[in-house]
Amino acid sequence: MVEAIAPPVTEQQVTYLVVRFRPLFDMTPDEFYELCGLNPDLNVELTAAGEIVFMSPSGSATGARNLSVAAPLWHWAKDNKEGLAYDSSAGFVLPNKAVRSPDASWVRHERLANLTPQQRERFVPLCPDFVVEVASPSDYLGDLQAKMEEYIANGAQLGWLLVPATRTVTVYRPGDPVATLENATSISGDPVLPGFTLNLGPVWEPEL
Repeated sequence: MVEAIAPPVTEQQVTYLVVRFRPLFDMTPDEFYELCGLNPDLNVELTAAGEIVFMSPSGSATGARNLSVAAPLWHWAKDNKEGLAYDSSAGFVLPNKAVRSPDASWVRHERLANLTPQQRERFVPLCPDFVVEVASPSDYLGDLQAKMEEYIANGAQLGWLLVPATRTVTVYRPGDPVATLENATSISGDPVLPGFTLNLGPVWEPEL
């Protein structure tokens, strides 16, 4: 079955495609990895309910925004030396069996040390400690909010949902109420990411 879901974060009418397999077929994360390997041009995720979500490719502005988050995170992680930073191409198998690819993420080395080399080459079987999602014109705010809540429920210690259209940052932490910042120019990752501060200027207005 294929269906479109929820309204988008902007007025642009773009739909996701959701393909359901259960109960006819229960796709495992490993089978999903093989599917992605056979179709490298697809931009897809696997939900905990066994649905494959096909997403549209990112526009140039969204690509620039994602890089303006991932690049500073990578530089901070390189200096901090306590974990590894990832861009949007990295997939993670969450404890609930969903396979997600945050726009940027970070995982402590002590958690990665418990994985085999094969596990580190495939979808990493854990939820990142820190995740960022940057809303694009083809994204749906309700879906992104649910995804952020899913990250926290599965072990993330900090999550940021950045919405350039409204210049808002929604901050997610386990055990704390969700907090939304409006027109912020920067945001700190302390104490989960000590010393990391993201400049939001390039996120709100990428130079194209």
